Amino acid sequence: MWSVTFDCASPAVMARFWGPALGYVTPPPPDGFATWEAWARHHEVPDDELDDGAYLADPAGVLPSLSFLKVPEGKVVKNRLHLDLKVSGGRSVPQDEREALIRATVDRLTAAGAAVLAEHPGRDGLDHVVLADPEGNEFCVV
Repeated sequence: MWSVTFDCASPAVMARFWGPALGYVTPPPPDGFATWEAWARHHEVPDDELDDGAYLADPAGVLPSLSFLKVPEGKVVKNRLHLDLKVSGGRSVPQDEREALIRATVDRLTAAGAAVLAEHPGRDGLDHVVLADPEGNEFCVV
């Protein structure tokens, strides 16, 4: 089992963006706890650390989980690793349908706080769009 972890300034903001972007959900707290806060209190997490992390899970339990961890430093350079959101169905789908799927996803994500950085054409039209999440991390809608 493995997870993808984002270092960030605001874990809750990032989780609110990436949850709907990927169709992920906040996992339920461990057995015996009504909330994650109750779990944290039980484990004596200090008040000033309660907002230091956020977690998301694939509702089907198949894909890796996501962690968002608060760090003091900000993002300073382009990511060396990024996510590709594959929404178009690939090159076997007619170009006009692919482009419509990509643009609909880009519209939904920009409404949720993403910013368009670049559009990249293919031979017959739009191939993919590079966006940045609310903290500037690059990702592609393909």
